[in-house]
Amino acid sequence: MKSELQIKAAVRGPRTYLQHCYYTKPFKVADISGSRAGMLHLTMMTASPGILDGDAYDIRVVVQEDAALHLYTQSYQRIFNMQHGARQRFHVEMERGSSLCYLPHPAVPHEQSVFDSASRIELGEDCRLLWGEIITCGRKLNGEVFQCKRFQNILEVYRNGRLLFKDVTVLQPGMVPPANMGQWEEYTHQASLLWYDERQDMTAMGEVLHECLSAETNITAGVSRTASGALLLRVLGQGGEQLYELFKKVALLAGEERKL
Repeated sequence: MKSELQIKAAVRGPRTYLQHCYYTKPFKVADISGSRAGMLHLTMMTASPGILDGDAYDIRVVVQEDAALHLYTQSYQRIFNMQHGARQRFHVEMERGSSLCYLPHPAVPHEQSVFDSASRIELGEDCRLLWGEIITCGRKLNGEVFQCKRFQNILEVYRNGRLLFKDVTVLQPGMVPPANMGQWEEYTHQASLLWYDERQDMTAMGEVLHECLSAETNITAGVSRTASGALLLRVLGQGGEQLYELFKKVALLAGEERKL
């Protein structure tokens, strides 16, 4: 099924509002901002139990000048058994002074699933971005560990047509076993988080992140500074819930959750 989702956030007075929204099945969008001023809080929902064979998702988000948007997901993203595969394309345009926080629930690639995802973010000047991804080994409690055919995700961040950051994640257990040395080894979950903020001292924030990570158990993690000055957090762990809660802690450090 080919499915589309379009969101445009704009500023009116002291708050960000949903200026435009369009979606086709199985997508839905819920505004959970309530009476809170400031940032717009939207949950991207789906009537489907997960991503099915042949699905093609096209998601487009525009955050206009000085607007602030926090995108949530409804639940874990299940990627079901497939013969051919599914894909997702996520395009984000951020205008000057805008903010976006997108920290989705973990993706769960089931046995024999094939998923190709690509996200492209266009940044304006003076933007703030928190963009995360969590990948699991599959239905771990059912004994289904690393049984997917292929999972691929590409993230590209541009500014004025210039590539600032690119990250490629490929999970193909049949060719490269994740338990191999230099891969995931004894871990079953991986989280990645890009934090870009021209308003913050990112060197100091890197130290704060290190302190936050030192309080976590049963993980291996690291923080890198990219060429554009952003911070990249990479974590290996044993549970999706722990990594998702860690995302929330980072959002608190970044000042996003205080606007909830």
